[in-house]
Amino acid sequence: MNRIAPLMRKLLYHLGKTLLGLALAAQAPAAFGQSTDLAELTLAQAELLLQSRNRELLAARRAVEAAQANTLTAGARPNPTLSLGVAAINPQAGVGSGPWRDKTVDSSIRVDQVIERGERRELRVAAAQSLASASAEDLSDAYRLQRVALRSAYHDLLFAQDKTTIARDNAMLFGASTRAAELRLKAGDIAAADVARLRVDALRAANDARAAEGDLRRAQLALAYLIGAEAQAGAIQAVDPWPTLADMGEGGVADELIERRPDVRAAKSRIEAARSARELARSLGTRDVTVGAQFDHFPVGSGANAFGTGNSYGVFVSMPFFARYRYEGEIQRAEVDYNAALEALDKARAQARSEFSRTLSDLEAAGERMRRHDESLLVEAKKAADSAEFAYKNGAIGVMDLLDARRTLRAIQVDAASTRNDYARALSAWLISSGKVE
Repeated sequence: MNRIAPLMRKLLYHLGKTLLGLALAAQAPAAFGQSTDLAELTLAQAELLLQSRNRELLAARRAVEAAQANTLTAGARPNPTLSLGVAAINPQAGVGSGPWRDKTVDSSIRVDQVIERGERRELRVAAAQSLASASAEDLSDAYRLQRVALRSAYHDLLFAQDKTTIARDNAMLFGASTRAAELRLKAGDIAAADVARLRVDALRAANDARAAEGDLRRAQLALAYLIGAEAQAGAIQAVDPWPTLADMGEGGVADELIERRPDVRAAKSRIEAARSARELARSLGTRDVTVGAQFDHFPVGSGANAFGTGNSYGVFVSMPFFARYRYEGEIQRAEVDYNAALEALDKARAQARSEFSRTLSDLEAAGERMRRHDESLLVEAKKAADSAEFAYKNGAIGVMDLLDARRTLRAIQVDAASTRNDYARALSAWLISSGKVE
């Protein structure tokens, strides 16, 4: 019984977390989700919708409820067995006359009860409670993963919106330049070949704008699935600004971060469950005892049925006889499951360390790229493009130089938006995985 107390406290702790999460999820649609304007969706609003509508989280909550129900099953004691019977019926002599109680037959009622030994019930409860704790941690891990996915999808949508804006502006600029060039062609101020080049780039810009709109639609659908708003996907617009560069201090992956991960904690709980299951399998070698009590009513008769004993009682004890099998298979399987749980914990720790290191590396690399874009690349590309536009209008450069400057500026603008997206995704993954954001 000593092993049950800490496990019970642990189960109550995780159960409290689960119930709090369920309460928040239940309040979200009533208090917030009904009035959410998807056309101006913030990240905080998206996370509230995630809590209440995300299908993966709903499935994880059902798994927690099932694991909690299993603890009730594990703690159940064997039910007694009631037996009713009639014996000593002599077809030649008959059963005699009179009421049923006076019939010359042996009527019996018997109750049997299995008494479990070897602390099997306690071990079942301990294993079920550990699995319930693991399921609660699985729910936390599912929420962590879905939050990372949500933030990634949200920032992908921001990137798609920026890319679409850049592509549309570029298409409008080329359209205006083409119209102006056609007027100059009529006036004889420009060669027909230069006008053709502008028309080609204008058509390419229009295609790029249409492709960007397709990417935008895909990003809307990806985010809509996570928040359960597929029918309104086309209306979703992300309005939060891009995150600014954060000072991460000295990088590194501490063991504490790894041990706090929900998937690592779930693996630890499954080790406890496997340990209890192993002890449970070993306890099968301890024989259960079945005790029974029986009452017989056999009226004393006459003639051929003069063997009645009246009212009599009996007490019985039975137990299995291990003549051929002593549960070696169950014991061996439990040992294998326990070793597999240990290996699963080692795997979870390795994956967590690798993910932390990869996320931190991505964050640092994206931060450097983002700083370079903001401080120099975008500024210089804009200066070069403005100078090219001015020079072209004054006849100092040809159309090819203008087109090169425009292409360079657009490519750097798209690359800068992509870098901001990479940084935002890496930052979200790092903050959520390290528990630095609620």
